[in-house]
Amino acid sequence: IRSDLTSLQRKCVVALVTTDVHARDIVEDLKNKGVNRVDDFNWMQQLRYYWEAVGGGEDCLIRHSDAVINYGYEYMGATSRLVITPLTDRCWLTLTGSYGLKLGAAPAGPAGTGKTESSKDLAKAMAIQCVVFNCSDQIDYKMMGKLFRGLAQSGSWTCLDEFNRIDIEVLSVIAQQLLVLREGRLAGKNSINFMGVGIKLVDHHVIITMNPGYAGRTELPDNLQVCFRPVSMMVPNYALIAEIMLFAEGFGDAKTLSRKMCKLYILCSEQLSQQPHYDYGLRAVKSVLVMAGGLKRANPDISEDLVLIRALRDSNLPKFLADDIPLFFAIIKDLFPGVVVPDNDYGEFQVAMEDEITKAGLQNVPGFHKKVIQMFDIFNIRFGATLVGPTGAGKSTCYRILSRIMTSLHKAGSKNEQYQEVAFEILNPKCITMGELYGEVNMVTQEWRDGLASTIMRRAVNDETPVRKWTVFDGPIDALWIENMNTVLDDNMTLCLANGERIKLKVEMKMLFEVMDLAVASPATVSRIGVVFMTPSDLGWMPYVTSWTQTFPESVPDAVKTKLIALYENCFQKGLTFQRKKCKEPVGCVDIQLATSSAMIFQSILFGPESKVQFETYTEKPDLLERLVEKLWYFAFVWSIGGSCQAQDHEQFDDFAKEMMETSGDEGSSIPLDVPGMGTSFDYFVDCTVEGG
Repeated sequence: IRSDLTSLQRKCVVALVTTDVHARDIVEDLKNKGVNRVDDFNWMQQLRYYWEAVGGGEDCLIRHSDAVINYGYEYMGATSRLVITPLTDRCWLTLTGSYGLKLGAAPAGPAGTGKTESSKDLAKAMAIQCVVFNCSDQIDYKMMGKLFRGLAQSGSWTCLDEFNRIDIEVLSVIAQQLLVLREGRLAGKNSINFMGVGIKLVDHHVIITMNPGYAGRTELPDNLQVCFRPVSMMVPNYALIAEIMLFAEGFGDAKTLSRKMCKLYILCSEQLSQQPHYDYGLRAVKSVLVMAGGLKRANPDISEDLVLIRALRDSNLPKFLADDIPLFFAIIKDLFPGVVVPDNDYGEFQVAMEDEITKAGLQNVPGFHKKVIQMFDIFNIRFGATLVGPTGAGKSTCYRILSRIMTSLHKAGSKNEQYQEVAFEILNPKCITMGELYGEVNMVTQEWRDGLASTIMRRAVNDETPVRKWTVFDGPIDALWIENMNTVLDDNMTLCLANGERIKLKVEMKMLFEVMDLAVASPATVSRIGVVFMTPSDLGWMPYVTSWTQTFPESVPDAVKTKLIALYENCFQKGLTFQRKKCKEPVGCVDIQLATSSAMIFQSILFGPESKVQFETYTEKPDLLERLVEKLWYFAFVWSIGGSCQAQDHEQFDDFAKEMMETSGDEGSSIPLDVPGMGTSFDYFVDCTVEGG
């Protein structure tokens, strides 16, 4: 496992290790319990394969408790296998038991407990095709009838994800459809009349998974509940899963490391602040283990402790708020005492990043560099990522710069295959209806019309080039539209449409969401996406001002830029602090918004299209130009920071602004503004036709 294997070889070996570890544990358990009879339940509860004489020939039969199932012989390629825990065994017993009783099965529980994956994995173990379909409220009984008709004739299994999102009216009809199929199977019929069509009937299985109590979910009607055997999947065995996955990734001391890792997540959930975008579930654990495996293979000589800490740090730090980061490092220090983690070396990536930021006319801020690197790391371990942060925190710039870095490194001939050309398409999911986003059936003509997201993804799937294709959803995430993408964002990577079509997406594609917060996203969504939190304090407003001064026309003397930078550095933050403490804003504004506002007001008066300032007249009088800049900046300052306050706060803000300007000149001297004593600064404007204003 530690050697340099191809992707296919690694998949095969990891799957073999995972199943062999489980087989070893079972044999040990049977030995310890002294099982010596074939009818002992400890033996019967195992998934057992027999080669027996069946109907004049020989065939492979699978026995599990009372159920007997024919082996499916369906070729699925080299697929990964699940870590089999006692919870998985319990789920499998219910699934096979319900199959034997000609019923469906209904695993239920919170997000990230392995409901869908356990169902898929059992089908893999039996070599039966399992069709995973993400249900939505757009689904009607005709579409479900079409799906059941296909299952009944092919003998496949289906796993209907988020089944309780379907409308209650449709669920009642589905109950009737399932009853017809079950009665046909119980009577041993080879063909039945289903929805007015005569079809062949083969043994099949319908599995539904549900998150009870989440937003947008309905209670199943009683006549539907009786068609399924329920199984509750609440708390997965994190330590065992982490141990076997680490073992399969080539770690020697997997037992100790897995326990420490689980303890870290427990402590994080207890001690760090509670945020809607924090998730410490099974998917978060899995992404850390995948990253740890990659780091282990890239750095075989580094100690395992260090590899795991680095993976934990790189996959968790992006989502933490600034206040939680010191606590997280303190927890790591307690669990791994005396281990010092060096920073990763990003060599060519770092150089390309600084170049691209400079080319874009922006400033190289270390805090922003960190976020671009984190975005890159998250995209390497997750199919979907989310940039979370307030307006002006640099979310759009972050992914645009990352796309340029990857494209430029690929064009420069980098040997790293992760650097490929990037193309992205942006859409706002909240400005259109669900039908326009995912597609809908025209009720009059019964024609299917593709939606915006499905069209973009279909086009990306048909593109055979290695170009990385990102779909950027720039709009708020809520339970209405994002839940339809649950199978897109997990290991299935399949977009399920309301006409029953399933679009299998490629690894070259990525989903990116750009949002202010995840307050109304369900836990099912949060667990599926990697989060990068753009901390506003990392960037601040000063880099914007510096970049803005670099865009001035050549006619503006350098002295104006120097004076402006000095005024912003000396005064602007004081104004922001006063306004936040003493004044009230009817419409809340972020710091960078106020800085942008003051810059635009200043620019429009000094050198905008209607500006009355003639720079030629000031060539011999630099002092007067400086006076004019000070007065114009003060006017912009008052109307940006002060302008966003409520009217009754204008007077106290005016007093503060005048007082501040008295000590903001060179070496604490006063800046002469010539504001008349009557009224407030809000009552006057700067007359640019007079020299010096």
